[in-house]
Amino acid sequence: MITPLMPKATALWLIENTVLTFSQIAEFCGLHILEVESLANGDMDSKMTGFDPIISSQLTIDEIRRCEADPAAKLQMKESEYFEEKSPSKKYTPKAKRQDKPDAIAWLVKYYPNIPDQDICDLIGTTKITIKSIKNKTHKNYSNIKPRSPVVLGLCSEAELDFVIAKLTRE
Repeated sequence: MITPLMPKATALWLIENTVLTFSQIAEFCGLHILEVESLANGDMDSKMTGFDPIISSQLTIDEIRRCEADPAAKLQMKESEYFEEKSPSKKYTPKAKRQDKPDAIAWLVKYYPNIPDQDICDLIGTTKITIKSIKNKTHKNYSNIKPRSPVVLGLCSEAELDFVIAKLTRE
C-alpha cells in the first residue's frame, strides 16, 4: 500500500481542514486510529505543522468531498508517477561482510564451476571483474582467500543458493 509523504503531518492537515472520520484518515495515512485521535487532541508533537496533500498532488478536492459525504468511503491516493512503488534494488552488503565476498566466490567456483558469472553477481552482489580475477588467480588478495559457503558467511540465504543450483541443473 502506498502511504502519503509525511503521514502524521498529512493526517494533521486532514484533521484540521476536513470533516473526514478518524478511521478514514488513519487508513489513508497508514496510522493507527489512536494516533489520529491523539493528533486531533494535541497530545502528540505540538510543533508539527500540517502537510497539504492537495498541493503535493496526493489527493484531490473532489476525492476529499466524496469521502466527507460518505463516512464508509476510503480515500484513494491520486495516481502520480512520483508515488509509484519501487522494486527492490540490489541488496546492500554491510562493510564488515564485503571482505567475505571473495571467499564466497571461491567456494562457488570450486564446488559449482559451471555457474554463470551473472548468477554469482546476482547471488552475492559482486562484479564480474572480481569473479574473473578469482577464477584466474590474479585477485590482489588471492593468497588469503579461503573458500567458504556464502550461506555461512551471510551473503545469501539457503533458498537463494538452492534456486541458483537448481537452475544450473535444469540447463
